[in-house]
Parts: sequence; C-alpha cells; structure tokens
Amino acid sequence: MPLQTGDPAPDFDLPNANATVGEDTVSFSDAAGANGTLVVFECNHCPYVVASVDRINTMAETCQTKGIGFVGINSNDPVVYENDSFEHMVKRAEGGMPYAYLHDASQEVAHAYGAKRTPEFFLFDAGHRLVYQGRMDDSPRNPNDVTTAELSDAIDAMLDGQTPKVDYTESIGCSVKWKA
Repeated sequence: MPLQTGDPAPDFDLPNANATVGEDTVSFSDAAGANGTLVVFECNHCPYVVASVDRINTMAETCQTKGIGFVGINSNDPVVYENDSFEHMVKRAEGGMPYAYLHDASQEVAHAYGAKRTPEFFLFDAGHRLVYQGRMDDSPRNPNDVTTAELSDAIDAMLDGQTPKVDYTESIGCSVKWKA
C-alpha cells in the first residue's frame, strides 16, 4: 500500500554513496530536520532526474536553510541499469551533491513508501507525518516550461503550519526499475 497523507515515515537505514554528507549508513532519523524531512527517490540514468539535478540540488540547499532534512534514495535494480549501481552512485556524488545519496538494494524502502517513479518526492513534517507526495513541478525535463511548483508550495504551507492545498500529484519520470 502506498503512503497516504498523514502516514508516518517508514524508517530506513541504508548505505550512503556520498562520503561528503552523512555517515556510511543513514537512517530516516539521521536525515530528519527539525522542521521536516524531504525524501526523493531518484537514480543516475533517468533523463527526468538528469534534467532536474541542478533543481534537486537547489531544493536540498533550500531545505537545509529552512531546517528540513533532505535525502536521496536510489532503489533501481542495477542489473536492469548498470549506471544505477552503488559504484556509479559514488561517482555521481563525487561530482557535487549537497545531500546523502542512499542505496536501497533490496527495494524494501521503495515498496514501503510506494515509490513509483524517479524523481518522486515525499515531504514529512516535524512529526514525521506525510504532508505531500509527488513531483517537484510540472516540467522536470525543462525548467523553462514550469508553470506549477507543488513541492515548494507544500513546503511553504507546512512551514506556515498549514495543510498544503495540493498534497498529492502524480510524479513525472521513469518508473522504478524493479527486480525480476
């Protein structure tokens, strides 16, 4: 069952490919910020993620300034896409990434969250309850075509102590590459 608004964050403790941010393994509580936590399911090969990397990095930096924890999780099967292996995750992180980048080799975390696509965002409040799930905006491949900002709007509402007007959107991206 996918998460529903108000559900508690499923915990995790996963290996971290980004040696510059966080420990060798990172749990939800390690990633959590005082004002909330943003979890993004992503990968290395998806053209939607690749086109959004700069905006995802900016979102992570913005979250840090607002006391919101930020973590990326790659749950793709590296047998399906070798570029999504832990070793390739390390190489991507070495290119500059302001957040922990975790490897969900068993895919248990993706299943627990109900993640379907990359990138897909899950925003939790300070009490670790889901307040928003879905896309960053309506144009992950071209920032010039963005007309909505559901994730930013949800963050602002959450920080203002309000319920986001939109708490769920279908993410736009590649499907999670599940193991056979």
